[in-house]
Amino acid sequence: MLELNQVRKDYRDQSQTVTAVVIDKLCVKAGAQLALVGPSGSGKTTLLHLISGLLTPTSGEIIFAGTNISGMSERWRDSWRATTVGYVFQRLNLLPSLNIVDNLLLPMSFAGVIPEQERRQWAIKLLGIVGLADRINSRPQRLSMGEQQRVAIARAIVNKPRLILADEPTASLDHDNSILVIELLRQLAQENNSILLVATHDRQVIDQFPQVYSLGRTEGKVNTGAVCGSLA
Repeated sequence: MLELNQVRKDYRDQSQTVTAVVIDKLCVKAGAQLALVGPSGSGKTTLLHLISGLLTPTSGEIIFAGTNISGMSERWRDSWRATTVGYVFQRLNLLPSLNIVDNLLLPMSFAGVIPEQERRQWAIKLLGIVGLADRINSRPQRLSMGEQQRVAIARAIVNKPRLILADEPTASLDHDNSILVIELLRQLAQENNSILLVATHDRQVIDQFPQVYSLGRTEGKVNTGAVCGSLA
């Protein structure tokens, strides 16, 4: 389970303090899939960064599977994130100097979750699952935006993480590719019983999720059997 208790993130802006995120309590059970919604500037990206350990909260605690992430050192958070979290960044962050197979092999070498002798075969299989079996030697810049999004998804789940985070993964895609990307994320998360949190303001994406949380209020489709608490 993922649990956030009394979490707050503040930034100093010249002489004043700006509060980016305030969460009283939020807990998400294994296998749950949520859309995190809210307008631009509402703190969706900050929230994902906090959950992933890229940021630490000003106060409060973030616990995943019994481990207090917010209490870890930066070194241990980096190690934990490599083995536990898959992240689809808004800007994708694919490495242009590597082909797409090597873009998947790199996080596998960091995490050490997949045995070394199985890594290339698994990367190629995963790229086939996301429909890129014929592009494995291509570099990211030779792919369409929709294809790059699918590489980013494959990279996010390559270490079979228990927690998958995606920040506006359909922002640059047309309708058909948006549907495909979200279906892939949901399918791959379900196969591993991973928690999936997708930050979005895209209504067609939101409509694909059984549970929706809004920064500011809880929306209609919330299954309290998988989610508890609220965003303040």
